Amino acid sequence: MATSKRSPKKAVKKKVVKTKKAASGKSTQHGKPRSDIEIAQAAKMFEIKDIAKQRLGIDEKHLEPYGHYKAKLSLDYIKSLDKQPNGKLILVTAISPTPAGEGKTTTTVGLGDALNRIGKKAMICLREPSLGPCFGLKGGAAGGGYSQVVPMEDINLHFTGDFHAIGAANNLLAALIDNHIYWHENDKTALDNRRITWRRAVDMNDRSLRDIVTSLGGVANGAPRQGGFDITVASEVMAILCLSKDLKDLQRRLGNIIVGQTRDKKPVTAKQLKAHGAMSALLKEAMMPNLVQTLENNPAFIHGGPFANIAHGCNTIIATKTALKLTDYVVTEAGFGADLGAEKFFDIKCRKAGLKPDLVVLVATIRALKMHGGVARKDLGAENVAAVEAGLANLERHVSNIRHFGLPPMVAINKFSADTAAEIAIVKERCAELGIVAVESDHWASGSAGAEELAKTAVREIENHKAHFHPLYPDEMTLWNKIRTIATSLYGAEDVIADKKIRTQITEYQKDYGHFPICMAKTQYSFSSDPNLLGAPTGHVLPIREIRLSGGAEFLVVVCGDIMTMPGLPRVPAANNIQIDDSGKITGLF
Repeated sequence: MATSKRSPKKAVKKKVVKTKKAASGKSTQHGKPRSDIEIAQAAKMFEIKDIAKQRLGIDEKHLEPYGHYKAKLSLDYIKSLDKQPNGKLILVTAISPTPAGEGKTTTTVGLGDALNRIGKKAMICLREPSLGPCFGLKGGAAGGGYSQVVPMEDINLHFTGDFHAIGAANNLLAALIDNHIYWHENDKTALDNRRITWRRAVDMNDRSLRDIVTSLGGVANGAPRQGGFDITVASEVMAILCLSKDLKDLQRRLGNIIVGQTRDKKPVTAKQLKAHGAMSALLKEAMMPNLVQTLENNPAFIHGGPFANIAHGCNTIIATKTALKLTDYVVTEAGFGADLGAEKFFDIKCRKAGLKPDLVVLVATIRALKMHGGVARKDLGAENVAAVEAGLANLERHVSNIRHFGLPPMVAINKFSADTAAEIAIVKERCAELGIVAVESDHWASGSAGAEELAKTAVREIENHKAHFHPLYPDEMTLWNKIRTIATSLYGAEDVIADKKIRTQITEYQKDYGHFPICMAKTQYSFSSDPNLLGAPTGHVLPIREIRLSGGAEFLVVVCGDIMTMPGLPRVPAANNIQIDDSGKITGLF
């Protein structure tokens, strides 16, 4: 039986780890700064069954535990919540990311904890981290400082195995495709070996797998063909899992995946290959949302994990909608800057799920604004009000874009120790001129206490400014005009260009798939396709390199510029710093 979210909650007694603070705000141990993983490992966690029961009113029988501190939530229990009213939905997004860091996930965790601190019943919804960036350039993705989700090591590594299941389902379909060709190569109605579009997937950065040749070694191994791998978080199966409302919808969408064409150019689906049933079976457990906790023992769903620069960048619909039934406030994030993650959250996820956000929190840092204002990374520590002011053009563009969707924005200034009063003042002044509020937040160093004002302001903004959400474009707009609308309205582009082959492809898709939304795949670092063009560029042209039809996810992927769907590792991968000692303790993860 569903439990009313409006009933008074019996709070788990909070036991936040107390440590000394350095002058910079970073917690220390024996005078040495603590890393994020050390803070997480020192945290006092409560058993997940107690978090579920006392925070959310969920009985232990509705959980499928993965150890003591992680659990999946029963799909049957989720169905029982259908008649519950929805809470308020807050999206956390950011200005265009820079190497200086913005802290979107950290802010999401800090705001969620702070809402609970001021007496609101709230939870957060995040994406699962990918092993690609975890071992690559970025490192882990479970928040930072005193605004993290735990168990941090588990979340960043194998977690509950969702990504492995997604990769297995993806590659099962690839195996069935090649098997079909092997046994039916002379059948005129069979798949054409030259027109296979389905790619394999692995959750790792591995540039050597971008373009490969399969079935070498003779006739017994099949007919050789060119293929390739995408990173799992960019795969259509990942997108399908995140956009499916239940198991029935999951199986339907998997069946609608278009894997290639016959010799007479007719599309072939996974359903025609009878692959969707087995794929769904592999994903049965992965469809169940993962429940964990923050450092302050507040509930969090971490489920699904598509990249936002090459996929749609949001956690699962099922996790977000369930959280809205369980609590009064749900804080979720969308990947990278608002031009990517937030746009896809609005135009794809909200459109498909019928979600209506109430507030958008735009995260900015003084450091990142300086970089957008032309300051080199090595010089970010010095006060530079002029550079901050110049960089505000990027923030202003994002604010304007959010308003295109009929939503009220506010700005969270994610505080760093080197920020000066003058630099912060110019941000607040400009935001006031734009008619929005900007709030400093020190959640990284102080947890919920540092984000208390941010939480109070968010509640006040929701109460005082009614949202009138709508997507950027209607379903009936043509595919080409949808692409052009995103580029000109949000990116500041003058136009979109594509060669004749791409334009013909879009025209062909228009008849059967013209109602699909667009999923833009482009660099996260700029409004343009050039990652070095910072700030708020205008007058540029957006080049389309490739179009991918995602028949199951029900969107069209538009690949722009040099964006890759299989990233590579940097010169010095983060994996080089990760170690494990004799007791099994992991170090260097983040």
